[in-house]
Amino acid sequence: MAEHIRIGDVAPRVQYAADGVQTAFTYPFPIFEAGDIELRLDGVPNGNFTVLGAGQSEGGSIVLGSAPAAGTLVTLRRRLTVERITDFQSNGVLRARTLNDELDFQTAALQEVQDDIGNALRLDPAEVGGRVTLPLRAARANRLLGFDGSGDVAVFDRGDGLLGVAYPGGVPRTVEDKMAERLTARDFGAVGDGATDDWPALQAAMNAAGASGKLLEIGEGTFRVTQPLGLPTAAAGLVMLGSILYAGPDGRAALIIGDGGTSRGRQKVYMGLRVLRNAQADWSSEADIGILLRNLDGCRIEILQVEKFTIGARTLGDATGMQECTFFLGRFVDNRIGLDIHTGTASGWNNSHRYYGGQFAVTSTTRDWVIDRFGVRLSAEAGAYVAHNRHIFDGPSFSLQARDKPFAGIPFLSDVTSRGLIARDIRMEACSAYVARHTGGAQDHLYEIAWASQGYLLDIDYTATATRVGSVVRSLHQAGGHREAVRELASVPSLRAAAIRWSATEYGFEKLACLSTSPAGSPTTLAGLAYPALDAYGLSDRGVVLTGGRGLGFVVDARNCREFALAVDADSPRLVVQCFDAGMNLLTSGNLVRLSGQSVAYAAGPRWWQASADMTDAGLTRLQTVRLDAGVAYAIIGLARIDTDYEVRAMRLACDPAFSPAVLYGLPGLPLGRREIVVESAYTPPAIAGGANVQTEIAVTGARVGDFVQVGYSQNNSAIVLLGQVSRNNYVMVTLWNRAGGSITLDAGTLRLRVQKA
Repeated sequence: MAEHIRIGDVAPRVQYAADGVQTAFTYPFPIFEAGDIELRLDGVPNGNFTVLGAGQSEGGSIVLGSAPAAGTLVTLRRRLTVERITDFQSNGVLRARTLNDELDFQTAALQEVQDDIGNALRLDPAEVGGRVTLPLRAARANRLLGFDGSGDVAVFDRGDGLLGVAYPGGVPRTVEDKMAERLTARDFGAVGDGATDDWPALQAAMNAAGASGKLLEIGEGTFRVTQPLGLPTAAAGLVMLGSILYAGPDGRAALIIGDGGTSRGRQKVYMGLRVLRNAQADWSSEADIGILLRNLDGCRIEILQVEKFTIGARTLGDATGMQECTFFLGRFVDNRIGLDIHTGTASGWNNSHRYYGGQFAVTSTTRDWVIDRFGVRLSAEAGAYVAHNRHIFDGPSFSLQARDKPFAGIPFLSDVTSRGLIARDIRMEACSAYVARHTGGAQDHLYEIAWASQGYLLDIDYTATATRVGSVVRSLHQAGGHREAVRELASVPSLRAAAIRWSATEYGFEKLACLSTSPAGSPTTLAGLAYPALDAYGLSDRGVVLTGGRGLGFVVDARNCREFALAVDADSPRLVVQCFDAGMNLLTSGNLVRLSGQSVAYAAGPRWWQASADMTDAGLTRLQTVRLDAGVAYAIIGLARIDTDYEVRAMRLACDPAFSPAVLYGLPGLPLGRREIVVESAYTPPAIAGGANVQTEIAVTGARVGDFVQVGYSQNNSAIVLLGQVSRNNYVMVTLWNRAGGSITLDAGTLRLRVQKA
C-alpha cells in the first residue's frame, strides 16, 4: 500500500442520472476522509449516505439509504476544509510522509479552486486592466448591473437600461418595458397542466389586462379553473393557444368577455377561444354557458372549441348592444344550443354579424337524450329587443343526431322577430327534416342547403306561435340544376282537366304528346312517335293513370337550350327522353342524354332514353336535370309506365331563364296537345233553291264522330244557314241550307271549320 494519496489529474466532480434503482455511486477522485465529499440531488445538498474508499488514491463510492428517483441528477464533488492543522518544528525531523500529505492536500484544494473558477465569469486572457469589481451594496441596490462605454462594470437606473431595436427607426426601450409589451397568463403563475387550479392566476392576468388596456395571451396547455373567469372590456383582447377546462359551479358562464356597463368593446380581437367543461352538463339550466360575449362592436372573434355546456357560446346585447362583429366558428360539441344570439334589455340589440364556418355536433354522450337540440338560436329575454336583423352565416355544418327520433335536432331556431338572416352552404347530417324552427315573427330568412342526409325535402317548422312566414329554403343537394331551372316553358296543372277525348277509346292531353312503349310500324320521325291520342289511358278523379305501354311528354325545340327540368306530381314516375335531329328524325346512338341524379340508358323497344330508377323523394331522384347533347335539335321529355301503373296529376317543364325554347303542340303536321282542330277549304257552292240545301265533305285529320263542329263561310248571306258534323273519322260534312223562298247563288269563298273535342 502506498504511504500517501497520489493526486492525479482528475476533476473533483462527477455527475450521474439516477435510474430509480441504483443506490451506490462511484467517485473517481481521492478524498482524505469521509467528510470531504458533498452529495447533491437535483442541486439540493443531501447528507443521507455512507462513504467508502476515503484515503484511497483511486477514489471510492458512496451508498445512499434509498435509490433516488429515476432521472434525478446526482452530483458528487470534493469539498475540503481549507485549514492548516500541522506544523513543522524548527530543527526537527522533516519526514517525507508528512511533507507529501501537506502537498497532496494543497494540490487537491487547488483542483477545487480551478473547478470553481472554471464556472465563474472572468476576463479574457487577452484583456489587461479595467474595473470589474462590483459597486458597494448600497450603490447597486434596486439598480441594473451593466457595462459602461469602456467595458467596465457599472450600475444604471432601471430606466437607463435601454435595448436597441435592430431596424431603421427603431426606438430603444427598457427591458422592463419590452417584457410588459404583452401580458401572458404564465406571468401571473398559471401552470396549464390540467390539474392545478389556475383560476387565481388567470383572473389576476385578466384584471391586469383590463387595467393596462393590453392584450392577454394564454399559452399552450390546459388551464383548469374552479370559478368563472371575466375579461374586462378595457382589455385590448385575448389570444388563447391552450384551452380552459371549467370545473366550477353549475349554472354559471365559464368565460365572460365584456362588461355589463354602458361601455362597449369596440374593435377588439379575441382569438383561439377554447372552453371545455370537465363534466357534461345535463342541459337543464340555460345559465350553464361556455363563453359569454357582451356588448361588443366591430370585433374579430374566433371560437375554436366549446364543449359540454347547455349553451356553448352566447352573444349578449344588454346595456348597449352587440353589432357588426366577425365570427370564425370551430367545434361546438355536445351543447344543447351551440350559439345563442341573445338580447337582455329593450335597449340592447344584437344585429348585423358575420359568421364563418362552425361545426355544431352531438356525440354518443348526448345522442339519445330525449331533448330538442339546436345549432344556432336567436332569442331574447322577456321585454327585450326582439328585432334581430341581418345575420350572415357561411358554410355552417350541423350533425345533431336527431333524424327519425322523438326529439328535434334543428340547425336554426328563431324565437324572435328576426329579419334578413342568410345562411349559405349549410351541411345537415342526421338532423330533423327542418332546417329551421320559427316560433315568433321571423321573416325574410334564406336557408341554402349544400348537402343534407335528409335529401331535398327540407322545410321550416312554423309553430303555433309563429306570426310571420315567407322565409325561403333553397336545397341544392341532389337538385341544384333542377332548382335553378326557373323559366317555366309549359305547365299542365291538372292532367284530369287537360284530358281530350279523341274517340270512344282514345284520349289525348293538352300540350302533351302521347307516347307508346311499343309504337306500331317502327316509326323513325317525331310525328310518327308523338301521338295526339292513344287508348289505354285510365282517367281518375284527379289525373290520369298510365297503364302498360303508355307515356306522356312535352315536345321541345332544343336547338339552343340544352338543359331542362321536369317537375311532376305523380306516384313514383319514370323519366324518359326521346331525341331527334334538325329534320325531326329519331336519334338512337351516342351519349345524347344525361341526368343529374341517376344514370340513363337507351331502350330500343320504345326508342327512348330511360332513367334507371323511379323519380322518388326517398331515393333522391325526383328532381332531375335533363342535359341534351349538342346533336339533339328536338326532344320529347316526359314520363312512361315501366314497372307498375301509376297516377299522374300535374306536369311542368322549366329551363334556364337565359333561354325560352318553344314547346311544340297543335302545329300543322303535329296535331297533338290541342282540343281544337281548325281547317280552311276553298269552296264554290252551287245555286241553292228556296228551302233546299247542298252538302260538301271536308277532310279534317283528327276529327272523330261526336266532336263539336263550327262552320263559317267567307261570303255572307243571312238566308243561308251553315251546319257541320263529323260524318266519319277525319271528315266533316258541311250543309248549306237556304231558308228563303227564292234561289240563292253564293260567290266562291272559303269554308272555315273548327272541330272541338270534349
